[in-house]
Amino acid sequence: MNAVPLLLAVETATAAPSVALWRADALIGERAADPSRPTAEGLLPAIDALLRDANAVLAAVDGFAVSIGPGSFTGLRIGVATVKGLAFGTGRRAIAVPTLAAIAAHAPGPAPVAAVLDARRGEVYAAGFERGRAADWLEQQVIAISALAARLPAGCRVVGDGAALCAEALRDPAALLPPPYPATTARHVAQIAAGAWSRGEAIPAGELVPRYLRRAEAEVKRTGLRFEPKEAES
Repeated sequence: MNAVPLLLAVETATAAPSVALWRADALIGERAADPSRPTAEGLLPAIDALLRDANAVLAAVDGFAVSIGPGSFTGLRIGVATVKGLAFGTGRRAIAVPTLAAIAAHAPGPAPVAAVLDARRGEVYAAGFERGRAADWLEQQVIAISALAARLPAGCRVVGDGAALCAEALRDPAALLPPPYPATTARHVAQIAAGAWSRGEAIPAGELVPRYLRRAEAEVKRTGLRFEPKEAES
């Protein structure tokens, strides 16, 4: 592997799947998957086009990063399966990046940030961050939109595709941070992964497991439990 690794990041947990290439502290390229095609059909062509645009080949990729959840159940399964497939037989390792951490990176700076994704049923997936690190005032969880405002500190910005859903519940609607920030999030998955890679946090790609937080309806009916156990979120 290169001393300065080339990382390929995959983000499929949100409504706008994307892929990115990253080396050292620089984004080499990013590409959104074709929104007119299902994620399972559009992801590999997006990766091929990204590599082609960067004059790179898959064999030159030193490691992978993937948005690990929470988010779309189907999207997460596709992203993780794709990374496992690309890494199969090469010995390449991977970094699992929390989806909400990547979304929070849309709002850089020292102010506290709440990243939120629509979880439906009047709830959002949410987590708080300060200076790029998880904050204890809002641990990653599924939370009712009506309860979110009470958890946010003063000056907090709210970002993500669930932000608009929270407008009425927020004490300060001005805290909402709508676009223009990049609609794609793979660049932030790659950036976070680069730091984790340098700290030796890569794992065999085969060990990647999606973090759904909330169980699918069929599993809720089978087990009677709505949420994954806490240890599954680590």
